Amino acid sequence: MRYATFDCYGTLVDWNTGIAAVIGAGNLARYHELEREIEAAQPELSYRGVMTEVSQRLGLGDVHALAESLPWWPVFEEVPAALEEARARGWSLVILSNTDRDYIDASMAAIGVPFEGAIVASEIGSYKPGLGHWQAFEERVGRLPDVHVGASHYHDVVPASSLGIPTVWINRGHERAEPPPSREQPDLRGLADTLDALTV
Repeated sequence: MRYATFDCYGTLVDWNTGIAAVIGAGNLARYHELEREIEAAQPELSYRGVMTEVSQRLGLGDVHALAESLPWWPVFEEVPAALEEARARGWSLVILSNTDRDYIDASMAAIGVPFEGAIVASEIGSYKPGLGHWQAFEERVGRLPDVHVGASHYHDVVPASSLGIPTVWINRGHERAEPPPSREQPDLRGLADTLDALTV
């Protein structure tokens, strides 16, 4: 069985659109800075708690609005077909996400493609780029995944690469960063070909 693990928010689900709809596009960069700080300082905090804390620090009037919006964040349009193609070629899909169980369940339902499972931060007490998600995967499956796919170089490419896992950077923001991923593409179109090529 071949396993591909995925980040969810930013990779499969358009979190920037979802977040900006609540807090405003002008607050987006600061949101991401604060989220990293809080997750690093309080890895035991639920993602709902992280979003609420960020909202408080941003001085938003309704500090719960962002957390309540997450189940309705949009799925990137190419994602369902790309994941279905990967499954058709024999790939088992698992999500490794910095989130809570109820959120990931809602997002997987919105994606509409079967996953083998999801490992979430609030259940393991660790946020990426910590290695807890991959360690939990290894404990459950007996080995590390064959490939990891993520849109965040910081949260996904760096830690997965440190474990020797081939990485696919879904570089939607056209960023530059080191170390280089195994493969890089702007979205998930053609992902099945990329996954196959990394496991020949």
